[in-house]
Amino acid sequence: MHGAPVLRAQALEAIQQGPPHVVLDLTRVGFCDSSGLSALIGIWHAARAAGGSLSLAGAPDRLIRMLALTGVDSLLTVHATADDAVTAMTGS
Repeated sequence: MHGAPVLRAQALEAIQQGPPHVVLDLTRVGFCDSSGLSALIGIWHAARAAGGSLSLAGAPDRLIRMLALTGVDSLLTVHATADDAVTAMTGS
């Protein structure tokens, strides 16, 4: 189990190492609060600033509803699986 600070730190490290396109597989996320949402937004901002993108994969229904209620769903692309997200990013 990892919290929002660990998620953010690891994602920012991956963005810095490049390429700045990140897929977060959220299939095992059981809970997401405002700190998790803030981490997702921060990761999205960092990826965009580096010329990249952030996609979510396997997000639970509760998280998808939270993204919609807060308007964050307009920033992030959500895919059913990580493979779907990678395919969408690479076009293959």
